[in-house]
Amino acid sequence: MDRIDDVTLERRVLAAVQRCDPDAEQIWIDPQLADTALFCERYGHTLEESGNCIVVRSRTGEVRHAACIVQAHRRLDLNRHSRLLVGARKASFASADDTVAQTGMVPGGVTPFGLPDDVPVFVAAPILELDRVIVGGGTRRLKLRARPDALPGLDGVTVADIGRDAASGWACRAGWSGDRDRPTRAYAGG
Repeated sequence: MDRIDDVTLERRVLAAVQRCDPDAEQIWIDPQLADTALFCERYGHTLEESGNCIVVRSRTGEVRHAACIVQAHRRLDLNRHSRLLVGARKASFASADDTVAQTGMVPGGVTPFGLPDDVPVFVAAPILELDRVIVGGGTRRLKLRARPDALPGLDGVTVADIGRDAASGWACRAGWSGDRDRPTRAYAGG
């Protein structure tokens, strides 16, 4: 997918979110503050109410992509769920260029609303317990605060337990899950 101009992309995303949640809030921000931690700090939101929409891709077999939404204080457990997410034994986080090519959206603005039909969306189950979730708005200057129950209304959405608690201390720095015999990669987003 070719990158389209921000205004056209935002219109497409806003139309998609309006179909699912007419009361969704638009939050216009400084694009330099689009990464989740900076956004939350500057605009007074919490990591718990923010969802990172992360694009992943298969590393084996046919190349497939998926968008995964996890709360910002949790991590996407990609290794454990690669078969579910992209139908492959191994998967990785898509590069920024790959993310743009597949979604038309840049990291920091990726949203489940307005994605191409061939990109399935996986939503971490705990997100549905929130009153509202903040996700990207297609560009780095727009965030959306929507009802989580609107997400399953999108085409191609699967709710699953794809996240895990964020590791801390040596385990996080070393890339371990906490089980010394089983390393894992996890991404907290940005």
